[in-house]
Amino acid sequence: MKSPLLMNNGLNLQAVFNLSELPESVMNTITEHALDLSSFKQLILLGHGGRRMWESLQHSEFADADHPVDHFSVDLVQRYFAEACRGRRYRIIYPCSKQLVPLQKLGELAGWHHASPFRVGVNEYWGSWFAYRAVVVADTEFVVTSRLSAPSPCEACSDKPCVSGCPANALSGNEGSLKPCVDYRLAEHSLCKDRCFSRMACPVASEHRYTMEQVNYHYTRSMQTIEEYYPK
Repeated sequence: MKSPLLMNNGLNLQAVFNLSELPESVMNTITEHALDLSSFKQLILLGHGGRRMWESLQHSEFADADHPVDHFSVDLVQRYFAEACRGRRYRIIYPCSKQLVPLQKLGELAGWHHASPFRVGVNEYWGSWFAYRAVVVADTEFVVTSRLSAPSPCEACSDKPCVSGCPANALSGNEGSLKPCVDYRLAEHSLCKDRCFSRMACPVASEHRYTMEQVNYHYTRSMQTIEEYYPK
């Protein structure tokens, strides 16, 4: 699947699974809303790492769309299948459907996703500067990708600058709770409306850190979601 179209436009993380070999828990989640997978053999997980996708997006027709990243990702997948997999049946189940897809679990199976104190997936190759962009089921016969075997970089990090870098001190306690983070982001004078200081303090693969334009975009979007679910 190392297609120039995908790689050159930033969908540079690709993992292929045989549907028949996925854990039952993953399959149950995907088929929870009666999604029929009988026509498909494989699941393809696509993500971006680093800044390339954002840079390519800015020069595309989707730069000013309501959800530019989703539209750009879907367009790349559609173009890829039209050009490289003509005649193959496929269905994009993320992001352009209401289908529940366990992205983090798929990322764990691919070896991309390790939990971090700031609750964003991290790996030694991209740090936290990657994201899941598309999930496709298809009747393809690609070679199944091997799981990345590197351990979590957090295990070797003794200083934990992500913890001390949080203005809300939200990572020092309340293990597993997002409430301190959410409460602080909702505060009138919060410093975290359009960025995460903890994530930016993480030293892992900092050379791939998003530009501030991209950081601001993603965190402004997440802030809108928080405000929707936690109205004042």
